[in-house]
Amino acid sequence: MTNYAEKVAQGLLDIQAVTLSPDQPFTWASGLHSPIYTDNRLTISYPDVRANIYQGMVELIKANFPEAEVIAGTATAGIPHAAWVAQAMDLPFIYVRSKPKDHGQGKQVEGVLKPGQKVVVIDDLLSTGGSVLKAAQAVNREGGQVLGVVAVFSYQLPALDQNFAEAGLSYQTVTDYTTLITTAEQKQLINQDQLVSLHQWREDPQAWSDQH
Repeated sequence: MTNYAEKVAQGLLDIQAVTLSPDQPFTWASGLHSPIYTDNRLTISYPDVRANIYQGMVELIKANFPEAEVIAGTATAGIPHAAWVAQAMDLPFIYVRSKPKDHGQGKQVEGVLKPGQKVVVIDDLLSTGGSVLKAAQAVNREGGQVLGVVAVFSYQLPALDQNFAEAGLSYQTVTDYTTLITTAEQKQLINQDQLVSLHQWREDPQAWSDQH
């Protein structure tokens, strides 16, 4: 997977789906100051980048969740990647709304999910894992059996591992924060001091935010 991890990290930087700015931090919706801003939705417009993503996801699923029978995408950012993966693996595809519809049958899971089917949930970005774990719970409530989660990218925050451990699930990502900032430093997009700062953010985002 190293090949895909580095290729996708480079692709995210090239198309500016990920922007690094440790010296002039971004302000997230939560109010936290952050040295990184991510918009993986941009990847769907670049055929080479999205191909590396879904091919990397297929490899991860075959290696870690070989019993998968259904591919689920989280609405909305996970949907396109999940659809490409399902097509490549010749598996059924479903998607999971962030909340049940407020009309009609009130569905949260769209598509055909048979009782007991084994599902891999796909998302674009993992920060603390809260939203994708809610999607996994929705699939389980509908009678599916979630094997795990696959995503494009992870910030590798401590809270992510803790939340997944509490949920009893595992996750895999095509690339991750460490790979991305290492690639950025190798390409001279950031300097050594900025690299150190970026590592400090991942270890304790709140403390980093308070200092910036």
